[in-house]
Amino acid sequence: MISTDYTVKVLPETRNHKGHFLRHTLYKFIGIDASGWALICQDDMSCHYVDPACLKEVHRKESV
Repeated sequence: MISTDYTVKVLPETRNHKGHFLRHTLYKFIGIDASGWALICQDDMSCHYVDPACLKEVHRKESV
């Protein structure tokens, strides 16, 4: 998995790999796996695989 340490938010109408809509909140970008899915986590218990094109990097001054 390609790994970086960014804070991201998802674009409107973003679904995870199971087809469920995601909350519009901040996520930690964990990395991109070999199949091309981006792994993002809201906390230690809530992680999702999403299309990397649906992510936007958040700068520290930007809010949800």
